[in-house]
Amino acid sequence: MSRTSDELRDRTKQYASSTVRLYVDLPTQRAEVQVLGRQLLRSGTSVAANFREASRARTTAEFISDLETCIREADESDLWLQLLRDDCGISGTKLAELLRETNELISIFVTMVTRSKDKP
Repeated sequence: MSRTSDELRDRTKQYASSTVRLYVDLPTQRAEVQVLGRQLLRSGTSVAANFREASRARTTAEFISDLETCIREADESDLWLQLLRDDCGISGTKLAELLRETNELISIFVTMVTRSKDKP
């Protein structure tokens, strides 16, 4: 049995898809936006990939390690989103929703790690 729900697997996949869609919509003529966008594309899609790894973990330690990687990648995504918004003037609903979802996923992953560490 999987340690994680199908709902959260779907949610992280949707997060990766939203990251891809935001990247595709970024202006191509600005080098700094493209660099930050590529960084976001890598870290944002990595959240879903690492969560899938966590869902197949063989041990609690492996599960926690994979979730901690999800937290790091999501936190990195949060940085790229903030830089795009604050320093590159990128705005809009997609970016705002992705920022909100990033922080919600971080909170969920932190809670999962904490609960997993508290189990005997």
